[in-house]
Amino acid sequence: MKKIEAIIKPFKLEEVKDALGEVGIEGMTVTEVKGFGRQKGHTEIYRGSEYTVDFLPKIKLEIVIGDDKVESALTAIVKAAKTGKIGDGKLFVSAVEQVIRIRTEEKGESAV
Repeated sequence: MKKIEAIIKPFKLEEVKDALGEVGIEGMTVTEVKGFGRQKGHTEIYRGSEYTVDFLPKIKLEIVIGDDKVESALTAIVKAAKTGKIGDGKLFVSAVEQVIRIRTEEKGESAV
């Protein structure tokens, strides 16, 4: 099993969710986060005063899936989240050793 963590632009969430649904991936955890990479934030003017916005709003998706679905999930996320501009986000893939569904005590891929 693998865990995919995707950091994407907030307005791309619905497109990514729909794209994952089309490849058969239903469950995910979504968190509103803030951060920056090469964008390094920007400056804005509010009521005549200039201030710096260091951390930009992002969405973090966390998905745990079987090894056989990883490539299709990554492809779906990239196609749906890509705008071609700086700040599109990142994908992280890591191994998951164990999953346990608390309600039924199922273990492994059947618990996902």
